Amino acid sequence: MRGWWRDLTDLVLPGECGGCGEPRTVLCAKCREVLSGAVAHRVRPVPEPSGLPVVHAAARYADEVRATLLAHKERGALALAGPLGAALAGAVLAGLPGAGERTGSWPGAGGAWSRGVGAPVLLVPVPSGRRAVRARGHDPARRIALAAAGELRRSGVPARVLGVLRQRRAVADQSGLNSRQRLDNLAGALAVASGGARLLSDGLVVLVDDVMTTGASLAEAARAVRSAAGLVSNAAGTGAVYRGETWESREEQNVGSTRERTGRWPARQGITGAGGVGGVVDVVCAAVVAASPDSFEINRN
Repeated sequence: MRGWWRDLTDLVLPGECGGCGEPRTVLCAKCREVLSGAVAHRVRPVPEPSGLPVVHAAARYADEVRATLLAHKERGALALAGPLGAALAGAVLAGLPGAGERTGSWPGAGGAWSRGVGAPVLLVPVPSGRRAVRARGHDPARRIALAAAGELRRSGVPARVLGVLRQRRAVADQSGLNSRQRLDNLAGALAVASGGARLLSDGLVVLVDDVMTTGASLAEAARAVRSAAGLVSNAAGTGAVYRGETWESREEQNVGSTRERTGRWPARQGITGAGGVGGVVDVVCAAVVAASPDSFEINRN
């Protein structure tokens, strides 16, 4: 009930802009432009953790963007999931195979998928700890991923959220830890839930999170997915997709737009540039709403 009530009050009675505090708006036009007005960039933390997939970010984690993400995550401004999801969707598209062949703003970039070419996109969010979810009343990355999936579908890209990652042991609070300490803290902490590995066979797996600082969380998430699928890290992509109606698909309607439910996804299509054995390939990329400013400054693309 608490989640539904917060959603309703945020939408009906917006207090102030999550980015700058302008009254009577969820997110003002200026802050929306800072969040998702620019083209998503490839980002690389320094040092770059082993096993980190290619990561794209919509914006720098600073100023209005930082305030917006914190308002959503820590203060329960749930209506911000929509614009944050739109920004994440742009970062997802930037990392997909053939992204260099698409031009223009991202909402028109789904033409290839709308014609039935390519596999469905599967967004796999990095999970928050159970204690953090209880304290906040929601899982921020998962909520943003659900909104992003809706944006992708509206652009013609078949996309779903697959929340199969779980924390299998307690981890320390990451704040205050340096990059080496974060890697040690998260090493082996994530696993694919029971029954999840069988879903990792079709489509394109894209790991998603709200923020990347050191890359430790995304690197650990990639390790867990690859381990569950019996994969060896390479430069290609693997996928996962739900078959039929699930609780996850019903929840997506609460965050994004209503979709037509056919009860099944299209058969797997060929993926240009993807490799692997028996059609099973690696994590294709990762995407975040924002990344540390330093990760934008190093031009090693």
